[in-house]
Amino acid sequence: MMRAALALARRSLGRTWPNPAVGCVIAKGGAIVGRGRTLDGGRPHAEAVALAEAGDAAHGATVYVTLEPCSHFGKSPPCADALIRAGVTKVVSALEDPFPEVNGRGHARLRAAGIAVEVGEGATEAAEVNAGFLLRVREGRPLFHLKMATSLDGRIATASGESKWITGAAARAVGQHLRATHDAILVGANTVAADDPELTCRLPGLEIHSPVRVVLDSRARMSPGSKLALSAARTPVWLICTPEAPARARDGLKALGVEVIEVASNEQGKIDAQAAAAALGERRLTRVLIEGGGEVAAAFLRANLVDRLSAFRAGLLLGGDGRSAVAPIGLERLGFAPRFTLVSSRSVGGDMLETWHRAA
Repeated sequence: MMRAALALARRSLGRTWPNPAVGCVIAKGGAIVGRGRTLDGGRPHAEAVALAEAGDAAHGATVYVTLEPCSHFGKSPPCADALIRAGVTKVVSALEDPFPEVNGRGHARLRAAGIAVEVGEGATEAAEVNAGFLLRVREGRPLFHLKMATSLDGRIATASGESKWITGAAARAVGQHLRATHDAILVGANTVAADDPELTCRLPGLEIHSPVRVVLDSRARMSPGSKLALSAARTPVWLICTPEAPARARDGLKALGVEVIEVASNEQGKIDAQAAAAALGERRLTRVLIEGGGEVAAAFLRANLVDRLSAFRAGLLLGGDGRSAVAPIGLERLGFAPRFTLVSSRSVGGDMLETWHRAA
């Protein structure tokens, strides 16, 4: 039952921020009588959806939910109260919710009403599903997931800048799906200038789940005629710049619907990665996919902010004069290198996809 709840939660990834992606299954007599996931935009919550499907059958049932039911009034009433009113007899939660307004209070309210509560079933899987939400609550920043599509020797383009396409159609489709499961895509100003990307999800049926497009652009150089600027009124674009960005450039982009966010610069006059991460956390993002380019990847690696890494590798070699996936990060010793643990490896069409998690 918890596996079914976790599958429902995964379906909500990239769709529920600022709320967590939660799944809920209600079972009675060995059969599922209600199921739900947190719906797009973060509400209704998973428990409310499952209770609506179960109806009167929820009375005396067991509820399996991937995160502690909420206990506070927000834009929705408390799920803990809804479960109590429905007359369920047991709640199995994968995780306690560390959000300060919940943080054990939901479980306590259920127990006070005489409902049996178990915590921990499926905890590892549930923590991975909501790793971004948990990071934002605990550290004030979203999870950052770096995606790279490279040659066997780690190059993303030829010396002349040609990069379409290093990987095949199947790998590109998986990359598009990654976009749909994240709240935002992050790229640098150089990528925007060179490729004029739209950064939407182009998989059939998932176009409406295109994430927020975030551009690191210290001087607000993004052209008002770029695809991102011209589509900002339809799909949000956030431009992160430094205080040195010209006011005229900022105002021109704001007029097109681009949200301009000012953060501190580092010693080199570029955007400070930690400051950018905090700014995105303040806007309550939970999952950000970093797509390029090498300077942005290096900045977040230097700041130890890359939590997940998806490396697509194609069977070709571009040589030392090709453009590297990661710009210099200034390592003096091997022991200072960012390290990752391999989670999975699989073939995608004629390419390989390796998934890595930041080493503890």
